[in-house]
Amino acid sequence: MVDKSKREFCRRYFLRQIGEIIEGFEAGVQEAEQKEDFDNFFKSYESSYALTLAYPDDILMETARSCGIETEGREKKEIVKELFEKKGGY
Repeated sequence: MVDKSKREFCRRYFLRQIGEIIEGFEAGVQEAEQKEDFDNFFKSYESSYALTLAYPDDILMETARSCGIETEGREKKEIVKELFEKKGGY
């Protein structure tokens, strides 16, 4: 004879595990979409205007250097993106 309480426990356990897997998958998809949006924001100067062209160059470069970001020979949007990531953006 099968103990029904053990059967019920196993069913609830597996359903809970499946729910956690689905939640984890959905969170991963959401994070990937946010990363894609972040990368798309910095694809051109037009899309990232507020952080690239509207920010004074001298202040931006000094801020980047003080954060340990190499600025020589790099595009401004690359520097702003790296600075944004270092400060917890994304």
